Amino acid sequence: VVALLLALLLSCAVMMTSAARKLEEATPKEEEPEFPPHLPVPELPPLPKVELPPFPEVHLPPKPELPPFPKVELPPKPEMPVVPDRVPLPRAGGG
Repeated sequence: VVALLLALLLSCAVMMTSAARKLEEATPKEEEPEFPPHLPVPELPPLPKVELPPFPEVHLPPKPELPPFPKVELPPKPEMPVVPDRVPLPRAGGG
């Protein structure tokens, strides 16, 4: 049943793409209207100068003092084990 549905879906997809291609080929291409090569650019008046009001002075209260950071005692760093350059491989069958 699933194979039949998949085959039906595939055949519909193939028919849709071929119909869309035929429709695309059948429609005449619209030609874009021709514009003059260069249109004159109108001159714009200069923008007025805008002056902003002065920025008001802001007086903030002093920042509160933070308590001192507590001293933390950490354990000593563990030592990394030494890895040899060459690790001997066990031989097969000679146990």
